[in-house]
Amino acid sequence: MNVVEMRGIYKYFGNFCANRNVDFTLREGEIHALLGENGAGKSTLMNCLYGMYNSAQGQIFINGKEVSITSPNDAIENGIGMVHQHFMLIPQLSVTKNVFMGMKEAGLVYNMKELDQRVKDMSTKFGFNVDDPTAYIWQLPVGVQQKVEIIKVLMRNAKILILDEPTAVLTPQEVKELFKSLKLLVSQGYSIILITHHMSEVLDYCDRVTVMRLGEVIGSVDVKDTNEDQLANMMVGRDIDLDRKIVPQPQGDPMIEVKDLRVKNDKGLEAVKGVSFKVHAGEIVGIAGVDGNGQLELAEAIVGGRKIVSGDVLFNGESVVNKDIRYRLNAGMAHIPDDRQKKGLVMQMSIKENMVLSNEQSDTYKTGKFLDNKKINAKAKELVDEFDVRPTDIDYKAGSLSGGNQQKVILAREVDRHPKMMIAIQPTRGLDIGAIEFVRSKLIEERGRQTAVMLISTDLDEILSLSDRILVMHGGEFMGEVTYDVPIDKIGLMMAGQRAEGGAE
Repeated sequence: MNVVEMRGIYKYFGNFCANRNVDFTLREGEIHALLGENGAGKSTLMNCLYGMYNSAQGQIFINGKEVSITSPNDAIENGIGMVHQHFMLIPQLSVTKNVFMGMKEAGLVYNMKELDQRVKDMSTKFGFNVDDPTAYIWQLPVGVQQKVEIIKVLMRNAKILILDEPTAVLTPQEVKELFKSLKLLVSQGYSIILITHHMSEVLDYCDRVTVMRLGEVIGSVDVKDTNEDQLANMMVGRDIDLDRKIVPQPQGDPMIEVKDLRVKNDKGLEAVKGVSFKVHAGEIVGIAGVDGNGQLELAEAIVGGRKIVSGDVLFNGESVVNKDIRYRLNAGMAHIPDDRQKKGLVMQMSIKENMVLSNEQSDTYKTGKFLDNKKINAKAKELVDEFDVRPTDIDYKAGSLSGGNQQKVILAREVDRHPKMMIAIQPTRGLDIGAIEFVRSKLIEERGRQTAVMLISTDLDEILSLSDRILVMHGGEFMGEVTYDVPIDKIGLMMAGQRAEGGAE
């Protein structure tokens, strides 16, 4: 039985057609993946189903009955709930207050202990492990916050769940826990639509998959009847290769040398606890580990975005501990931040303006002492073409780009600075398979021209396919150094805190 049927959906933004004649069905008790590149129209289609957008044309049927969904309230009344990629929780409120916000319980004098118990019961029923409903959201790991969002939807009696990139910020362990709970949900009659870029999630956990490309449905298939190569081809219209392409090459002198570095996190707790290591010109050093074990603070301290408590950072032989970000960038550092929207781009500015950020003093963009708009336009068009940024309009606002194209703008800007050292933090997080292939190829190109690359990623496949050496971080310390051909189990144990023999040079 189809619990959702969408027929002939069209959605326009101005003259741009984001969904063109889209048909989509969801069966009762299935996990149905919606797969496609950034900008393929997946989230747009689901926002039409949830009432965030109103489609220009088409019909929606819920449990066989045609319905009009013009707002999220309409969707909720029809048993549809949506968990967005960027969480909509209030950090300063407790789990329970977030769950019941907007519901009648929030406006009446309810016994908070009773509401806490309802949250705990829901968590226990579906294995969400939200152990303390009185905890504030800011105190919870990202994986638990994700589950709070799902509990929030379930508490509103949703039987149809739309999850938009639910694993984009989760660790491998958290991903497994999440899908264990989702399997439990569908076994009890819930139906789930999963918007994702991750092929492994589709093949390991989903029942059916619908692939979209450029706003249209390419096809729907049962997962048991398909494979990764076929789905990748459906997504991008060509074959994709993410296999390891790193070949041995001569390496230069240490470009970065970190000595006994200590750094605090935003809560004032020690996040990096006396680590030492080097990254040489012409090599990629991967920093593996579960998110939140000091990797971000380490990278931000090196690039100058976080205060160093003690220790030293030598860049090309010079201590830069007391130098600001601008000095380090001018000296040859490049930085792909962990959050492209908050730290990498100014969303209200155009593509070309973002291309210039941090490079304003370069003669590439100036005539005499003043910025030259013709030079900026010419360079921006060159980079948009080289890095395949879509759309190609250099005056297009960065905030309107898909995630993959936002990342390409950052990558283009940083690579064009011809850095001696590149610090890449989660460079492919939340990207589709085509964009992942592109970003990885650019990092390999940088290595080939003797750039020192420090890669921080929670994606072990990425670390293994790109790194010359791998340092595993846990609790703010390095557990040891391994190579790409080490058994995954060994890395997993190190990520959990087991030390290995050997240093980190």
